[in-house]
Amino acid sequence: MEKLISWLENDFSPKMNKINHNVWVVTLKDSIMQLLPFILLGSVFCLLTIPGEVFHIKNYPNFWTLFGWTMGMLSLLISFLIPFNLMEKKRLRKQRFIAGCTGLITFLIIISPQVIADKSIGFSHESLGAGGMFVAIVAGVFTGWVMGLFGKFSFFKEESVIPDFVRAWFDAMLPIAAVIVAAWLVVDIVGFDLYHTILRIFMPLASIMESPWGFPLIMFITCFLYTMGISTWVLTPVTKPVFLAAITANATAGAANLVTSETVFSAYLWVGGIGCTLPLVIMLAFSKNAKLKALGRASITPGIFNINEPVVFGAIAWNPIMMLPMWIIGIVLPIIIWIGTKVIHFAPIPKIVFDLWYVPFPIATWITTGTITGIILMLVCVIVATLIWYPFFKVYEKQEMENELKETK
Repeated sequence: MEKLISWLENDFSPKMNKINHNVWVVTLKDSIMQLLPFILLGSVFCLLTIPGEVFHIKNYPNFWTLFGWTMGMLSLLISFLIPFNLMEKKRLRKQRFIAGCTGLITFLIIISPQVIADKSIGFSHESLGAGGMFVAIVAGVFTGWVMGLFGKFSFFKEESVIPDFVRAWFDAMLPIAAVIVAAWLVVDIVGFDLYHTILRIFMPLASIMESPWGFPLIMFITCFLYTMGISTWVLTPVTKPVFLAAITANATAGAANLVTSETVFSAYLWVGGIGCTLPLVIMLAFSKNAKLKALGRASITPGIFNINEPVVFGAIAWNPIMMLPMWIIGIVLPIIIWIGTKVIHFAPIPKIVFDLWYVPFPIATWITTGTITGIILMLVCVIVATLIWYPFFKVYEKQEMENELKETK
C-alpha cells in the first residue's frame, strides 16, 4: 500500500494536475461552467412544467418553450465560448470576440444540413441544445486552434501608419476565412456528414457510461481522483455533455438514461458530496478524538448541502486509511443503483432536469423521482456507505487517539 501511495503521490498526481491546468482542458471546463446559470434556469423551467402536465391546468403556461431557450441553446453558446475563452487564456484578447463569433458560425455550418433534413422550424433543433454539445466542442476547439495559429499574424508592419482598429479588421479576416471556408468545403462542397461523424466518434463514450460496468467505472475514477486532491472538474469536458444529453432525452423524449447529473448528485448517489461522505461527517462529529470531532462539526453544515471539500481535504485526501473506502464506495453504490433502477425497477430513473446539486437529500430525491421507492433506494445507498466508512473510520480514529496521547506525553 505504501508503494502504491508513493507512486500516486509522486508520479500520477503531478501528471494529472498538469493535465488539469492545461490551457485546452481549462478552457473546456471554464466554458461549460460559465453556462451553469442557463443550466440551472433550465432546471427551474423544467420543474415548472410539472403542474401543467400532472394536473392538466387549463391555460397553464408552456414552460417547455423557456426550457428550449435556456437548455436548448447550450451547444450554440458553447461554440462561441470555447474559442473566446481560449484567446483570453492565450493572451490574444483582441481576437477573442472574433474567435467566438467564428466558432458559432462554424458550428451552424456543421449542423445546417441536419436541421434542413429534419425540416426543423426556427431554433428548435436538438443539435442547438445538449444533443449537439460534442459537435459544438469540436467546432469551438478547431476555431480556437486556427485563431491561435494566426494570433500574432499581421499584414502590416509595426511602423505602419494605418490605425490599429483597421489593422485588426484586416488581420482577423484571414483566420476567419480559413475556418469558415474549411467548414464550408467539407460540409457543403464535399458533402461530408461532419455532424453525424462527430457524434459517432463521441457517442460510444455515452454508451460506455450508460453500461452496467461503465457507470461504476466513471464513478470510481471520480472518487479516485478526488482522494488525491485532484479536482474532478478535470472530467467535466467528458462527463457534462453526456449528462446533459441524457437528462434532456429523459425529460423530452421519455428515454431511460440512468447516468445523468440528477442520478449522481441529486437523486441517489452522492449524499453529502462525492463519495457519499455525509455518513462519515456524522461519525467524525461524534468522534472521541477532539481533532476529528472538530473537523466533523465544521463539515456538517456544508455536508448537508453536498459540499464536502472540508472533510475530503481534512480527512480523506492522501490518507491511505480513508482513501480506500471512498474507492470502494465509488464502485459499490453505482452497482446498487443500477440494480435498483435498471434490473429490478424498484425505483425510477430521474426524468426531471435538476442540476441544483446543493439541495439537501432527501428533498432532491423527492423532486427528481417523486416516489417513496426513490427515497428508499437513496437510504439504502446511505446505509451501505455507512457500513463501508465505519470500520475505516474506527481505525483512523484509533490512530489519531494514539497520536494525541503521544503529543500529550
